[in-house]
Amino acid sequence: MPEITAVIFDLDGTLLDTLQDIADSVNRVLRQRGLPGHELSAYKTFVGDGAEALIRRALPETERSEKAISTCLAAYLKDYGANWDHKTKPYEGVPQMLDALNGAGMKMAVLSNKPHVFTEKCVQRFLPAWLFIKVIGLSSRFPKKPDPAGALAIADCMKENSNRILYLGDTATDMKTAIAANMFPVGAGWGFRPASELLENGCRYLARHPVDVIDFLNSAGFRE
Repeated sequence: MPEITAVIFDLDGTLLDTLQDIADSVNRVLRQRGLPGHELSAYKTFVGDGAEALIRRALPETERSEKAISTCLAAYLKDYGANWDHKTKPYEGVPQMLDALNGAGMKMAVLSNKPHVFTEKCVQRFLPAWLFIKVIGLSSRFPKKPDPAGALAIADCMKENSNRILYLGDTATDMKTAIAANMFPVGAGWGFRPASELLENGCRYLARHPVDVIDFLNSAGFRE
């Protein structure tokens, strides 16, 4: 494996546990329309592919007209915009992982399918102590993951070959993104999706805890 000189992180389910705030906002939107909400665990499979996909999955199958999705999406973005930081927090071990990487001069960036405005807000609010060369959320500028365009744009910004970049994420979408961009796919086993999903979709190393990422890089020649 080439020496790893940079890391791209997914955000939700990888660096930050955002699930409760997302679930609360969607459930409010659903219940305001007389529709059933969902248990928190259901949102682990709803998230990962952008806000529109989140709303589509959360709506009952009989309520998934394009008009209903569009209306509920707008309502969700408004509600989440007022409530995005109530219960969100970094995962245990993430600060230690970022300290080690940042302290060693490892280039770091964030690539998310979360709307760009909220991606930036979350990084600024919850991860202000660490330097990220680039933070990219979903917008009209790049197609959503697993399209590799955003990841490759980050590699260009970093001036790094993609095969020297470790990509850390918690969903099949993230593993597919890493592979499409010729990056090293590492699964965040503490995140929203089961380890089996990550391994079945190209994960080459499964980290059970954020500090495992440092242990892996040390074993591959990286030094704190």
